[in-house]
Amino acid sequence: MKVITRSFQVETNGHTDILDITPQVSQALSASELKNGILTCFIGGSTAGITTIEYEQGLRRDLPELWEELVPSNRGYHHDATWGDANGYAHLRSSLVGTSFTVPFVEGRMMLGTWQQIVFLDFDNRPRRREVIVQIMGE
Repeated sequence: MKVITRSFQVETNGHTDILDITPQVSQALSASELKNGILTCFIGGSTAGITTIEYEQGLRRDLPELWEELVPSNRGYHHDATWGDANGYAHLRSSLVGTSFTVPFVEGRMMLGTWQQIVFLDFDNRPRRREVIVQIMGE
């Protein structure tokens, strides 16, 4: 078994910005030349998340609305009082989504569903440059 680690940068707008990172992850898998195994996408940050959705206009509007209902950005959080950065909600949203996503691959192809894309969610309250780490394990 081999383990290969790659990374790529994304530029975000914050405020529950949703980016389809499937092409970059597919490129990392292709460059690895591994055929069968698992890959994990990871973001080293506590105000972002990685998950899957069907990356279409309706869901790209629905998901931020859902997050605003579940963890509103316009209320005070203890974190905000501690640090004064007004992004306590972003940390909570990130903890619920998680900062990693794992998918198996077979014959060099991720086993995603037909309408399933890997998405990066930036919950922070400002634009950011983020590094996504892709670790690929297989043969």
